[in-house]
Amino acid sequence: MNIDQADPAELASLRAAFDIDDGGESALGWEAVHAFEADHGIVLPEPYRTFVAEMTDGSCSGPPDYGLLPVADLPGDRGDDERDRDLSKPFPLTEAWMWEEDPDASDDSDEVLDEVYNHGSIVLGTDGCAMNWHLVVTGPHRGHVWLITDVGAVPFGAQFGFTTGESGFAGWVRHWAANKPWHDAA
Repeated sequence: MNIDQADPAELASLRAAFDIDDGGESALGWEAVHAFEADHGIVLPEPYRTFVAEMTDGSCSGPPDYGLLPVADLPGDRGDDERDRDLSKPFPLTEAWMWEEDPDASDDSDEVLDEVYNHGSIVLGTDGCAMNWHLVVTGPHRGHVWLITDVGAVPFGAQFGFTTGESGFAGWVRHWAANKPWHDAA
């Protein structure tokens, strides 16, 4: 997973997965990507960065179930908490955390939970019922995709369990394009 340089093969697989052939009309453009990054004090990880700049900024065809959101959007069921989001602060997790089942939850769990939802990640989209897919843009898991729900958070990628898919945005999209269920590990 190379998050600093766009791999032409990954870009081709993304273009094919979304069947994008509109000459870049649905793309955000590099000027807007640079402005978004400057406004938030981040650099989007590749290949997502090139994807939104040159291919498309969102897609109703998915992934996830309700489509890929534009880079600056939040799902409709998120409420009005955009003001609390700070993409420049590191995403706090490096391993799965099911807070609903955590017997060792500490007094600062609410603070960490707020950071999970609001720091260091953009929302890629939703599968509904408060199941949102995030792309980590700052912190140790930069470039990884996470499923964050109302009961816990898990990273996507074979090395984390739950799935046979490759880590990162391109691996997540390829898994979806192959019509595989998100949690397909035996």
